Amino acid sequence: MKAAVVSSFDNPPHYQDFPSRTAANGHDMVVEVLASGLHPRVRSQADGSHYTSTGALPLVPGIDGVGRGADGLLRYFVLPDTALGAMAEQTVIDPRRSIVLPEHSDPIAVAAAMNPAMSAWVALRRRITFEAGQNVLILGATGSSGQMAVQIAKLFGANQIIAAGRDTERLATTVALGATDTVELVGEPDTVAAQLGRAAAEVDVVIDYVWGAATAAAMAAVVTDRADRGRPLTWIEIGSVAGPTASIPSAALRAARLQIVGSGQGSVDTRDILAELPALAEQITTGTFDIDARAMPLADIERAWSDAPGTTQRIVLTPNEVRAAHS
Repeated sequence: MKAAVVSSFDNPPHYQDFPSRTAANGHDMVVEVLASGLHPRVRSQADGSHYTSTGALPLVPGIDGVGRGADGLLRYFVLPDTALGAMAEQTVIDPRRSIVLPEHSDPIAVAAAMNPAMSAWVALRRRITFEAGQNVLILGATGSSGQMAVQIAKLFGANQIIAAGRDTERLATTVALGATDTVELVGEPDTVAAQLGRAAAEVDVVIDYVWGAATAAAMAAVVTDRADRGRPLTWIEIGSVAGPTASIPSAALRAARLQIVGSGQGSVDTRDILAELPALAEQITTGTFDIDARAMPLADIERAWSDAPGTTQRIVLTPNEVRAAHS
């Protein structure tokens, strides 16, 4: 079969022959892969930088996708940490780590949206008790996950949704997605922090894809400008595009009713994540979300790899022919 194969962590995957898959036990199922998203998590898998990397090569990247097995059912699947990923004509899944999709589902939309949407969805459903009417700040709202977070916060009934990001043009589009206010994360750090403090002083929840020094400054500003520091503030750390560490001032934790929680692989049980997927897939299938996806044949993996850093679209690789609403 054909697959995207990583032979060196210093080079992008190449489209080439790879041994066909077989089910190793009675639980596994071989599926024909219809669509697999080129997520940032996939890129870190392929360059060996992700914390789950074992350094084993060659590997086929891809952590999730949409496929069809011998039972004829269309499924969205999530793979365990494996060197035999989804960017191939076939892969092996554990059906218990998959959900059956309606036949009218668009494989491209599902493969594009499930991974970036999952972060905010799971965080608000499984890491905290989120209530309709609460106010939300989204740091890093201009990325794929951040834009989905704006829409999910709106779906869950947030009152005020403040979108903050560096991409001015993309930030402006968050208003149509549900943002009630926007803050540009551009300029001197003290100026940006002050703007965030004024705009987001009364939020209840922060969904943070940024971290690093930017988060430390934002956290101090939001706490300082808070009228009622006894009002609970939950800061959910999901991503770290600005840096893996943040020097949080101790006063921020002492001077306000602030709690910091993480949400991601490990902090949420796999069973809990899987339990949320049917409802999320239903919202994607019914067209609740605005999804900016771009389908590319798996044979174009090297071009897709090159294009991904410079596009705001979520690239989806299609190893097999698939009829989809996106192109």
